[in-house]
Amino acid sequence: MQLLQYLPFSICLNINAWEFMICLGFLGSSCVRVSNELGSGNAKAAKFSIMVALGTSIIIGVIFWILCLIFSREISYLFTSSEEVAESVSSLHVLLAFSMLLNSVYPVLSGVAIGAGVQSTVAYVNLGSYYAIGVPVGILLGYVAHLQVTGLWIGLLSGVVVQTLLLSYLTWKIDWNEQVNKASERLARFFIE
Repeated sequence: MQLLQYLPFSICLNINAWEFMICLGFLGSSCVRVSNELGSGNAKAAKFSIMVALGTSIIIGVIFWILCLIFSREISYLFTSSEEVAESVSSLHVLLAFSMLLNSVYPVLSGVAIGAGVQSTVAYVNLGSYYAIGVPVGILLGYVAHLQVTGLWIGLLSGVVVQTLLLSYLTWKIDWNEQVNKASERLARFFIE
């Protein structure tokens, strides 16, 4: 019975990881695109590339979110033919759907912030979100409130929510013209006259 408890969670994590690979591509591309635009001195193009990457990634996330909500029972049959496991996966489908939705947003925001040159801030946001919020909430809900896997997942998802909100605020507060100037100063250090 103990193994059956974690098998649906494992199936959900595999499905989540498949979608997350797409979003990691958006992280890399938004990082490179923003840094290239800032390096070329075009703050307006950097902002436009952020909107395009974020919009595209959100559309993909919403599509996967809807698919998880509609096919909550059927997705487990990619991995198993057990009715009991399919029912357990179906009970986790809301968490899976929201994980996929949030996974489509925060990688782009991380890539944008990294491309803007605030990597250390992104590192602190990630550490604080997961280790100060996500893990303690997950442990509390999973073991103290006896929600087990569902509690752990809710805790980690709360860390992702905090991370997404903080990265959204960081991206919104960045002065892109100032970032262009900083990028120009960094580039000037490498040019030999």
